[in-house]
Amino acid sequence: MEVSGGRDGRPTDSEGYRERPEDTLASGVAAALERLIGLFRSLSPASGLSLTSAATLATLERSGPSRLTRLAGQEGVTQPAMTQLIARLEDAGLVDRAADPADGRVVQVQITAEGRAMLAGRRAVRAERVAGLLDRLSPDERAALAAALPAMDALASAERAEPVTAGLTMGER
Repeated sequence: MEVSGGRDGRPTDSEGYRERPEDTLASGVAAALERLIGLFRSLSPASGLSLTSAATLATLERSGPSRLTRLAGQEGVTQPAMTQLIARLEDAGLVDRAADPADGRVVQVQITAEGRAMLAGRRAVRAERVAGLLDRLSPDERAALAAALPAMDALASAERAEPVTAGLTMGER
């Protein structure tokens, strides 16, 4: 498919489809997120903790105790995979399992003090590494990043409030 400029200056393809400004923003944000995820991975310290494990701990830290099924949904993994992950985190002393106060038949998972310390250490290393990268940016670029932080947080919170799965294949969910 060939892309060229339309009369209004917006990109069009060979079939005449015009990209809407919100599509351009969505594409740009999605591409930037891909690059940022790569950067995030490279900045994360080698601690023996996978990104899924760290994300699960962060979810527990942010949201409090949770059922395995809820955690699996939030982290985008199957319940059996989350069960295995929680078992490994429990063996490492990073999470505990406890009976749900509302229903003793249900088990909830919560982060331990050791799990919080692990996350804090990882964040400190990443923050130090990011600070070095920020030093390479111009004052205007740093100001733009600072101004974008509330919007980035709102975008991340919107996903947590209502996960977007429409149109995704099973491998993407």
